[in-house]
Parts: sequence; C-alpha cells; structure tokens
Amino acid sequence: MNGSAPESEQPRIGWQPLKGVRVLDFSLLLPGPFCTLALADLGADVLKVEPPAGDFARRMSSSLFRMANRNKRSILLDLKHPDAGRVVGRLAGWADVAIEGFRPGVADRLGIGAKALSRHNPRIVYCSLSGYGQSGPWSQVPGHDLNYLCAAGVMALSGHWGQKPRRSAVPMADLAGGTYAAIAILSALHERVSTGRGRVLDLSLSEAAMSFASIRHGLDLDGPSQDHLWPTNDLFETRDGRHVALGIVEEQFWLNFVAAARDIAPDLDDPGFASEKGRRARGDELSMRLREVMRMRDADEWLRRFEQCDVPAQLSLTPFEASRSQQISGRGMVMATGGERHIPFPVLVDGERGAALRWAAPEAGEHSRQTLEEAGFDPREIAELETLGVVAPRATPEPNKEAL
Repeated sequence: MNGSAPESEQPRIGWQPLKGVRVLDFSLLLPGPFCTLALADLGADVLKVEPPAGDFARRMSSSLFRMANRNKRSILLDLKHPDAGRVVGRLAGWADVAIEGFRPGVADRLGIGAKALSRHNPRIVYCSLSGYGQSGPWSQVPGHDLNYLCAAGVMALSGHWGQKPRRSAVPMADLAGGTYAAIAILSALHERVSTGRGRVLDLSLSEAAMSFASIRHGLDLDGPSQDHLWPTNDLFETRDGRHVALGIVEEQFWLNFVAAARDIAPDLDDPGFASEKGRRARGDELSMRLREVMRMRDADEWLRRFEQCDVPAQLSLTPFEASRSQQISGRGMVMATGGERHIPFPVLVDGERGAALRWAAPEAGEHSRQTLEEAGFDPREIAELETLGVVAPRATPEPNKEAL
C-alpha cells in the first residue's frame, strides 16, 4: 500500500481482527465511546444505543461525537419505556460485550445492568465505566474529566518548569478510562475462549488517571515537586510568536543545544550548566535564560540549527497542521469520507495501514430498523415498537437527564 495516497483513496476495509465481535454500547459522551471506538476501528460490530434525543455529545459544539463514533451503528431506544425490555433482551442475546457509563445504579434502574443482561446471555462481557467506580463513598458524586484528574492527584503537578499546574486540552481521565476499558474487555473475551463465561468489569476514570500519574510520580508524593521536570525540556516561544518544544533530557542533547546556540548565547557554555545536577540547581535561572535565547530567532531558523546539531525539537502544530504533515501523510494515518477526516486506530500491520475508516459516525437512529430485523423482530413487531415509542428511526428533541 502506498502510504502517501490521497486520503479519499484510503482502503475502506483494513485490518479487522475483531470482526465478528458484537458490542452493545449504552455509553454516552466520551469515555465509553472512546473505548468502543477502538473496538469498532479494529472490526467489531458496535451498536450505539442512544436515548430518544440522541447522545448529548451530538449537540456539543466540538467535533467530539463525529470523531468518537465512526465505524458504529445507531439505534434509538427509550430504556425508560415499560416495553423496552423486549428489545434489550434480544440485543443482550446478540452481543458479546456490553458497556455503560452511567452513575452506579442507573443501569440497573433502566434494566440494562449486568445481572439483567447476563440472564439473557451468561457469556456476555459487561463493562461499567464511571467516574469513581461502582463502590466507595464517592461513587455517586457527579463529575467530568477535570474533577477526576483532581481526585487522582494529577492537577497538583505542573507540566512546565516554574509554573503552576494547568489543565490539558486533552481529557486525559476520560481517555485513560476508555483505554483501560478496551484492554479489560479484550482480556475478558480472550479468557472467555477457555472458560466459556463472561465477566463483570468495573472501571473508574479517576483510578485510570491515577494509574497514569503513578508511573511518573509514584503514590507517596504529597506536595509540589519539579522532580519530573527539566528546565531544558519545555515549550519555548520564538521571535515570530511560534512555539518550539525542546526535549533536552540526556546529556548529549544539552551539548548539542549549546553548540546550536553558541554564536547567539555563548554564556550557556557556563560550567555551572554542564551537568544535569547543575542545570537543576539553577533551573529557574536557566529556564528564564532559555526563554530569552529562544526569542532571539524565528522558529524556522532554530529548527534548521537544531536539525544540523541533532537537538530533539519540534514546532508546536495545530491539529490542522499536524494531520497534514509529511510524517502523517507518509504513513497514511489520516483517512477521509465525505470530506470528513479521521485517524482510525493508529497502527501499521505488516508494514501497511491497519484499521480503516469504514464509515463516518451514524445519524441518530440510522440503524434502528436494521438492528431490530437482525435481532429477529418481524415487520409487524417493529411497527408496533415504533408506534409505542420504544424505538425511533430518528432523534426527538427530549434531553436525557440520566446521561451524566
């Protein structure tokens, strides 16, 4: 495969190791959908079960819904309707996996809890993904990504030398939780091959974030620290207002940087900066000086110098720029359909692009009738379910207050 082919000409099938795996996705917004996105990109048949008004993410101003729900199908199902159990039972029998992201107890009240679905299908792998987990004194506390990051200890630490902690533009707790959920689900499916039975999985977004944080900081840090930072490993503004990230951690890269900037800032050859210990001891001074030095030249000149001297540096790009870079284009990572651009599960398999963009995110209820037919409902039953309002072919404007 030619990785530099135009995005519109990318293959539509791709690597599908999960083909045949059926996923019933009751989750909304991001954590659960990000989990099932990975499964869908790798070939699983993911059925997104949405409330009559559709996933709240559809009404958000960002592209989150479109990005997190490609390669999936959609059915609109009113789980609060007394006749919804007829549909839920059939879908549970159809599925290998079910995932939900409500507050603990809500899924049981809606008739889609682990016990209810397991009665229809003992082999089903059931995953609950919530802010603080299904148990514990915080289990009913509402929240979003930033809350969970604070609860995990992440927001107590800065990502920049000498600066106060600031939130990331990327929802790390949501994505960490979704990632761990996907791994746990695949592990349970693998185990089921030998045991023949499903599992009930309970994942917490705050615990997932804490797990990520612990890799770098451990679990006994109780106060501000810069031990995880280097004054030379940061983001620096250049003369033309752009930003360049320097990744100077190892000794040889500091020496290379000094060589690249010697004619501009010979004082950086100071013996006090010659060792990591010295650079850390004078970190505030060095960080300030590096910011002054980097503002003396435009980004393009710095990047030319750094390339010549082998300094790990990268211009800070926008998503638009990053997704059109020579590197990403050369590896064929971005795919498009109908003018919409995506980066499906980013892996090369045997040297070729793996997962593919099979189709864009579905319209709300786009596959309601198709799904019911596959579940064994005849046309008369489907018409009855639509008349009763149990299922709908398209979204209605009623918000779902149980989503958060």
